[in-house]
Amino acid sequence: GSYYSISDYEAVNPEFGDIESFDRFVAAAHDLGLKVIIDWVANHTSRDAKWWKEGHEDWYVLDEESGLPIVQYDWTDIAKLDYANAEMREAMTSAMLFWIGRGVDGFRCDVAYEVPIDFWQQAFARIRAVAPDVYLLAEGEKTFLHDSAFDTTYGWDLHHLMNAIARGEKSAADLRAYVESDAAAYPAPAMRLMFTSNHDENSWSGSEFERMGDAAATFAALTFVLPQGQPLIYTGQEIGLDRRLEFFEKDTVDGLTDPQCGAGWRELYTDLCRLRHTNAALAAGEDIAPMIYMEGAPEDVMAFTREKDGRAVFCLFNLSAEPQTVVVTDAVAGGYKTLAGGQYTLTADSSILLAPWQWMILTR
Repeated sequence: GSYYSISDYEAVNPEFGDIESFDRFVAAAHDLGLKVIIDWVANHTSRDAKWWKEGHEDWYVLDEESGLPIVQYDWTDIAKLDYANAEMREAMTSAMLFWIGRGVDGFRCDVAYEVPIDFWQQAFARIRAVAPDVYLLAEGEKTFLHDSAFDTTYGWDLHHLMNAIARGEKSAADLRAYVESDAAAYPAPAMRLMFTSNHDENSWSGSEFERMGDAAATFAALTFVLPQGQPLIYTGQEIGLDRRLEFFEKDTVDGLTDPQCGAGWRELYTDLCRLRHTNAALAAGEDIAPMIYMEGAPEDVMAFTREKDGRAVFCLFNLSAEPQTVVVTDAVAGGYKTLAGGQYTLTADSSILLAPWQWMILTR
């Protein structure tokens, strides 16, 4: 049941089908206008992996006493690979190219910071030569991962900060400071994966409802509008799943294909995704729209605009458990509409009352 105990880099887990069914899946996704990235575990294999069985002991970091692959951290089911071995590097790169050849659009690379950066740089140069638009996501929060390597890194610090704000331990002021420091550390075109949950957080720390309570939807919306961000929707979030998923055991989620299940959450994420795809002010990558804070907003409110190519958003987030009143300034007065399509004409001195954890995104 381990996600990370890889036996064969060029095979499909038979629980999910065979290589032909994988090909059909990718083709169907592409027909829907979706891109497919796969999890890539390059730091280690299983302890009974094909490479080990084939006699490539020198491809592994071995324990001097036992002669077996070392156990890294407490990951007792894995065998750490030795990136000093050129043959292993070539085999790893070839395996990634195998999946590119089957139409895969990119990779989410597990514990990417544990693998030498020069491997990623060399491997990705070869991959980009045949797939220039490949998307490369690093599970890690290290600035060097963007050095001729990854497009996007995980925003763990933001995730933990949002949890702390929801608990009342941090405030909107801390979030403003984070946005500034993160932009300096990860300048565009670097992109940052923003999330209120993922496989680690859900299983070990609890669902977003356990960690964020009434603020869960607020922070979900925030991940769609911050600069340089790419939002993540983890399994079940689109239907408001409010339980932990088993980590090392098969644990299915009922209701994903039932349009009546979690309707409010489906609508929320559908609206947010549509907004991201249709409003140029929220585009990530090169030439991002800056965040301009509205003067005079309450301390606990994130009130800002972003504008690009004639499109704009005006975002209001009450990041507190108390109601807040926002008085609109001249800088943001003008015609806006909500995600639901209602028309608003904001004039200077317009007053907006935000309930605890309420948010609004207006567009024009």
